[in-house]
Amino acid sequence: MNPSENEEEYFARLEYEKQQKIEREKHEKLKVEERRQLRDLHFMRCPKCGMELIEIDYKGVKIDKCSECEGIWLDAGEMEAVSKMEKSGLDKLFSVFKK
Repeated sequence: MNPSENEEEYFARLEYEKQQKIEREKHEKLKVEERRQLRDLHFMRCPKCGMELIEIDYKGVKIDKCSECEGIWLDAGEMEAVSKMEKSGLDKLFSVFKK
């Protein structure tokens, strides 16, 4: 018995949806791999000059300072934590980075 035209259309649509899902998964995996590669390439690197960052933990706030251009970088939420420090705490924080 041969499949009817409606059955052929139904199975063709199922096959297309299956292949489309496989391709979407490949694209998502590629995006994840690209993000991982970018993270590996840029992790703990200065956004300004690309050199390595030195991480300092000061009163629970991790502050990143560039080993080359001496830029100071804060991750999400760290600016708020630093802004809540008293002036004496800020002075001590900055003294950590003075030469």
